[in-house]
Amino acid sequence: MAERETEREHALLARVRAMEEAVGAIGTTLDETGTCRELAAFAARRLRATATVDLLAEPGAPPWRAAHAEPEPPERGASATPTAGATTHPAATPVGLPPTAPTAPGEAASGGLPPTASTASGAAVARTASGDTAQAGTATGGASHRLSLPLAVDGEEPAGTVALTRDGPPFTADEAALLRYAARLAARHLGHARRLAAAEDAALHLQRALVAEPGRPHPNLEIAGGYLPAGPRALVGGDWFETVRLHFGRSLLVVGDVMGHGLDAAVDMNAYRNALREAAATDLPPHRVLRHLDSVVAEDDARRPATVLLVRVDPARGTATFASAGHLPPAVFHADGSAELVHLPVGPPLGTGVGGYEPTTRPLDPGDTLLLFTDGLVERRGEDIDHSLARLASLRLPTDPGPDQVVEEVLGRLGAHSAEDDVAVLAARIRVRPHQ
Repeated sequence: MAERETEREHALLARVRAMEEAVGAIGTTLDETGTCRELAAFAARRLRATATVDLLAEPGAPPWRAAHAEPEPPERGASATPTAGATTHPAATPVGLPPTAPTAPGEAASGGLPPTASTASGAAVARTASGDTAQAGTATGGASHRLSLPLAVDGEEPAGTVALTRDGPPFTADEAALLRYAARLAARHLGHARRLAAAEDAALHLQRALVAEPGRPHPNLEIAGGYLPAGPRALVGGDWFETVRLHFGRSLLVVGDVMGHGLDAAVDMNAYRNALREAAATDLPPHRVLRHLDSVVAEDDARRPATVLLVRVDPARGTATFASAGHLPPAVFHADGSAELVHLPVGPPLGTGVGGYEPTTRPLDPGDTLLLFTDGLVERRGEDIDHSLARLASLRLPTDPGPDQVVEEVLGRLGAHSAEDDVAVLAARIRVRPHQ
């Protein structure tokens, strides 16, 4: 009796150790396929069986093979005990679940463990992923055994199925219990991953709603723009650019930067953008548009400050009128590819209520391309902003660069795709029409 109790204690200790290993090996990432591969590798290694994991993308959809793992062959002369590794072979092709394959041993009367599998026939009572019960029989000749379980937690719909197949001794109750524990653990991690993915998808849809397309300028103006958010998880931040069509063939160009990052800054950015469109529709001069925006924003304590640069382009006169609210100066790329910064009086950022914005007007020659940008394009950590702007002004582009080429060249040469901050750029050139 004591000897049998000792054996049982060793068996329980081995199961606990295996469960601890499962906790550390399954669900190390929030990736669905990665979790399935970890489950298959653990089952193949611990239970010396071929393991497959099929996932259900959504109710009613056919399952697809997310992971496959084979046990490592035992070394020559070694006993058929669990080994420490397994090889995974993921596949993305939809596969059907075997119509008669069992999937989960039945619950035991106590402790939630399944009943002992028959060692004589290798059969066990199992529940399919849909909740039906089925008998797990052996293959022809009685040498191959299959055990299948749903990837499910109590009260939740199964996320898929994990199945084991091996030649040799049938699966024992302890092995079925370990697989059930690993399947439930994987199901819990899959649930977390899917809920996180759903939340991120909702956030991305909200961000896309905030990324409004800029207005269309007059046909007498060529424009090109670009926006690069900082970080892989955000589509939009506090930077934006805008074009507004005005009377008499003129267009207002806008670039702005709300202080801060992420979705909160994007919400404020959208508010600024809408307010600017309303103010610009009155056809006020750029400095008066800034004055109006500043007074409106100053009344809302919750609104973040923002820097904004406005440029009203008048193609008929060949001029551009600038007004800056704490923003970096624009650049002009000439027809020969050289660049220069436009020196402007800079007023305070919007939201201070101080005002004090002044206009500056300068000519735009044929072939000149204006470039408006946010600080993420030029600023580098630990570098003085004057050096950053000088780097931009020193660029030499191919001759006669149009707005599209200016945007592409500047983003590429200044390394904007790996910038630490959001980047917004807007380039514009007066369209030269052939003489009639």
